Amino acid sequence: MHIVQMGMEHDVLRENSKIAHSNYRLLKNHGIKCVELMGSIGSGKTALIIKLAERLRAKGVRSCAVAGDVTGEDDYRRMRESGLDAVNCNTGRECHLDANMVRKVLEQIDLDSYDVIFIENVGNLVCPADFPLGADYRVVVVSTTEGDDMVRKHHDIFIHSDVAVLNKVDIADAVDVDPDVIAGDYRRLTGGLKEIYRCSVKTEQGLGGILSALDL
Repeated sequence: MHIVQMGMEHDVLRENSKIAHSNYRLLKNHGIKCVELMGSIGSGKTALIIKLAERLRAKGVRSCAVAGDVTGEDDYRRMRESGLDAVNCNTGRECHLDANMVRKVLEQIDLDSYDVIFIENVGNLVCPADFPLGADYRVVVVSTTEGDDMVRKHHDIFIHSDVAVLNKVDIADAVDVDPDVIAGDYRRLTGGLKEIYRCSVKTEQGLGGILSALDL
């Protein structure tokens, strides 16, 4: 039984990878840059997407967002209320988006109307790591409110991400967390090749650096 389960898992991941490549090609054919954001509930993914989209809008860059959640429309409504075009994607019982879900969402979007699409994955630091969606960049967002052991506890999500963001640095002292500890853990995990981007979405500190890292 264990061998069968492993075989099924391999098939699921392989099929997801094929669809992710198809999504990537579709987006490239329409000249769209796609950014996927992963992270726990409360890390600030939605707020970060809204702020980045606002800055892009000021430069004439057209953005759309996919709000991924197990259920509900809270993040979707926040995006829409900010002036950001968005599509809601509920997974039902699944703890992550997969490439097939994203493919169906892309069919609902006029891809010729946008330059950038942000995909907000379900609030989870485990499952999304294994399911690429076809984005140019995979971003993991953690916050100081989650503690200074996030990198040590969740290696996979950081290893499978292109960019790492540490949010809410403005309240690090209040929650008794040292951002240098998190940054040091990430640097060691990546063999000194990468640095985590520190930001505060609330104060807009560090947003420019994140946009640069995403080539936006």
